[in-house]
Amino acid sequence: MTIKTSWNFSQWYKDDNDPKLEQDKQQLVEETKKFADKWQYRIDWLEEPSVLKEALTDYESYNLHYGAFGIPGVYIHLRTQQDQIDTNLKAKDNQITELGQKLANQTQFFSLRLAKVSKEIQAKFLKANELKEYKHYLEKVFAQAKYTLSEAEEKILTLKSAPAHGNWVRMTSSFLSKEEAEILMEDGTKEKKSFEVILTLAGQSQNKQVRDIATTEFNKILEKHIDVAVEEINSILQDKKINDELRGAGRPDMMRLASEDMALEVVDTLIQTVSENNYIAHEFYQLKAKLFGQDKLKYNERNVPYGKVEKKYAFEDSVNLVHKVLNNLDPEFGDIFQRMVENGQVDVYPNKGKRGGAFCMYYSPATPTYVFLNHTDKLSDVLTIAHEFGHAINGELMKQKENALNYDTPMATAEVASTFMEDFVLEELLKEADGELRKSLLMMKLNDDISTIFRQVACYKFEQELHQQFRQKGYLAKEDIGQIFQKHMANYMGSGVEQPDWAQNWWVYWSHIRSFFYVYSYAGGLLISKSMQNTVRKDKAFIGQVKKFLKTGSSQSPREIFAEMDIDITEKAFWEKGIEEVRVLLEEIK
Repeated sequence: MTIKTSWNFSQWYKDDNDPKLEQDKQQLVEETKKFADKWQYRIDWLEEPSVLKEALTDYESYNLHYGAFGIPGVYIHLRTQQDQIDTNLKAKDNQITELGQKLANQTQFFSLRLAKVSKEIQAKFLKANELKEYKHYLEKVFAQAKYTLSEAEEKILTLKSAPAHGNWVRMTSSFLSKEEAEILMEDGTKEKKSFEVILTLAGQSQNKQVRDIATTEFNKILEKHIDVAVEEINSILQDKKINDELRGAGRPDMMRLASEDMALEVVDTLIQTVSENNYIAHEFYQLKAKLFGQDKLKYNERNVPYGKVEKKYAFEDSVNLVHKVLNNLDPEFGDIFQRMVENGQVDVYPNKGKRGGAFCMYYSPATPTYVFLNHTDKLSDVLTIAHEFGHAINGELMKQKENALNYDTPMATAEVASTFMEDFVLEELLKEADGELRKSLLMMKLNDDISTIFRQVACYKFEQELHQQFRQKGYLAKEDIGQIFQKHMANYMGSGVEQPDWAQNWWVYWSHIRSFFYVYSYAGGLLISKSMQNTVRKDKAFIGQVKKFLKTGSSQSPREIFAEMDIDITEKAFWEKGIEEVRVLLEEIK
């Protein structure tokens, strides 16, 4: 395998200043105008199935090759992830974002007018054989009609979203990201480090003195910005309340779940079932405290790794291991992985200016899938490769089945593929481990499961109460927010973790709560993934069903997708099966 470690964009542009970039932006403008001019002054497509078929075909083609942001938007976004310092890139990013919003407003009429057709016309469209491939797309549009406002109102909401929400969030995030403090490093030296490094050392360093100093400095930073964060969170809560009232959404989480094609009762069952089993998280943290020789873990110590994994995993070795696992699951998984690594679709190593973390991005069936990593030869980096390529394989397989209007993974299903692949890679690592290494790996896995399932559900419940309390009181002081936050964190952590006063501020940096109610997908995705993994281990042929699922984007609802696999996500018993696997892992470690 020929491994490339940087993204290759040569099929698009020579560099950031390639004149073709501006030419492609102009083509975006022209193609958007062409589509809008053809359909916005006609009404026949809102009456006759055959005409709607033509309109949907045009709309799909527009989204396949262009969309509001197109290749220029994908390219600039990916380049800004590689380099967050370059002011030229920042300017280009602002320009393409502004252009994309304007173009989105020009085509917004299509779904808005479609949503407003009469019930009789809706029924006719859904029964029409020529519209069969777009049936679920239409079902989703019609289902959201009751929350849809007029075209003029929707344009206003789109335009105000940045100053009323996005700019507030970016402000707090930027303030935190600029913070630095002198802290103790693992090698005993003192260095000035960024906010992200301070947070990582506060929560994951195995040196107590390093943790304690980093935690002290981290808390100082949060305290410094708490007043700004309180104003920010109250402002975006008010904006959300206004939007929900305008749309007639009864529950704060209703718009999120409606947009994700997810039934309220499914998420309510998931949240309730996980919460009823919080004792598993309690026992885990009590066990971890015992292993560290403590009565209780400090709040910041929940994720400190147990044991030491000395082995280094170079990227080449990691690639070979992940490829072996994926190929054993299904040769097509291995082929996709190899092709992307060889084609320059993976950006591997940390660099100055490169953002942290990892992600996978797929825009349309006509564009390549890209994976973003920060590989530092740690064992966790191997699992990150598997996780992000789970998303990538999902994106590539969807291209075989889905049109551009269905080329999407709802939040309810997005994390299934990633955790599925990740867990099978961990299983391979465990085969080579024994003694203390095996114990360390199992503790790492259980720690991740607890955080992904129980912590994210606790966060969801925190969000629910946060919005409810704001709507009752009209304003939440930092003490109000802190107490709500600590209540839900303590409920899932139990008596094995201390809950000091300073921990009430740790919501400040948690970006999830600014995006509103999507964290359920982490818990749900992992539990569904566990069910699939278990079935594949018993019956290798079931991988065919998994592939069928991975090819299905948003052409069916999550409930329908899983029902075809004999998985009923409306049943409490289903979620309990996944949670039982976590409990069994806990007992094995004990």
